[in-house]
Amino acid sequence: MTGRWRGTGLHTGHPLDGLLEWLNWYGKSFETPEIVHPLLFLGRSGDIFSIDPARVPLHWVLRGPMLARSRAARKLFAVSRYLLRSGGPTARLRKIEHRGVTSAAIVYDRQPIIDYLRRIDDDRVLGIMDLRFMPQPFFFLLARDGFERAG
Repeated sequence: MTGRWRGTGLHTGHPLDGLLEWLNWYGKSFETPEIVHPLLFLGRSGDIFSIDPARVPLHWVLRGPMLARSRAARKLFAVSRYLLRSGGPTARLRKIEHRGVTSAAIVYDRQPIIDYLRRIDDDRVLGIMDLRFMPQPFFFLLARDGFERAG
């Protein structure tokens, strides 16, 4: 699993539903198993940049998801994105057993997050974000960059 992958949330009633898209989430990048960029965003000029997940106040976002979706929060994110940028990879790819099945997993370096990945086909992956203090997982889809869904 290498290259850049486009992400989209699966709406399940989770507090994070739609938030990443609201902030122009692009997806994830896998250069090698040791070099993973788990949070890519799309800038106004079309540039794609990586955010350091350790700089994102997840407790605050989960406590006030509606505030995080406000126009003010979106502007604050756009202005502060240079401060949030990662200086390099912020996660690694590993095989981990999840619910009895060995899965690929993104293990974040400085956040208590593991994203479990299950292959749908060669170009699509189902992701399950497991955050230690989050009672329910967040579901997302990844599609290989350049993959166009038929129909």
